[in-house]
Amino acid sequence: MSPRRSAAEAQVTRGRILDRAAAIASEEGLDGITIGRLAEELEMSKSGVHKHFGTKEMLQISTLDKAFVDFWHRVVEPALAEPPGLRRLRAVCANSVDYLEAPLLPGGCLMTAALSEYDSRPGRVRDAVAEVWARWQGQLRADLASAVEKGELAAGFDIDQAMFEIIAAGLALNAAMQLHHDQSAAGRARQAIERALHQP
Repeated sequence: MSPRRSAAEAQVTRGRILDRAAAIASEEGLDGITIGRLAEELEMSKSGVHKHFGTKEMLQISTLDKAFVDFWHRVVEPALAEPPGLRRLRAVCANSVDYLEAPLLPGGCLMTAALSEYDSRPGRVRDAVAEVWARWQGQLRADLASAVEKGELAAGFDIDQAMFEIIAAGLALNAAMQLHHDQSAAGRARQAIERALHQP
């Protein structure tokens, strides 16, 4: 077997492991994934899973990273076709609501689940959770700032308050969809985001 083919097959196997890990973590939390469980469910040896990640902690971080990359591809990247400012911001927010309304994972947004699971637990996994949330917040802040700079939002617009309300709408939407299967929640989230962009 050529080294190139071997590396490609290793990437496919790693992808299978992370796909299953993300599905489990979305429903049971990052603590719900273990090397042994994944080996059993994927009909692999423990050593076969272990060689891709080394430790449970690295498996958890890699799973979170995979979920965030998928989120970014679905929510942010399509919006980058819009010019910086209010149009891009609205596209990003609309995509985020769509993502939460029809999530890629059975348990909803893994980033949100991980935030609740690790917000008060020190360590590398918590640091990874904080990093992905910082990247998402950074995107919102940049789009809000561009809209203010272009005069699309008022000069005295409170960016921090708007960010807080947009993120809160997403958290509430995820909870409503997962806990109550509330089909009206997406509309409420969209309305909340629009209100955040129309500060008095």
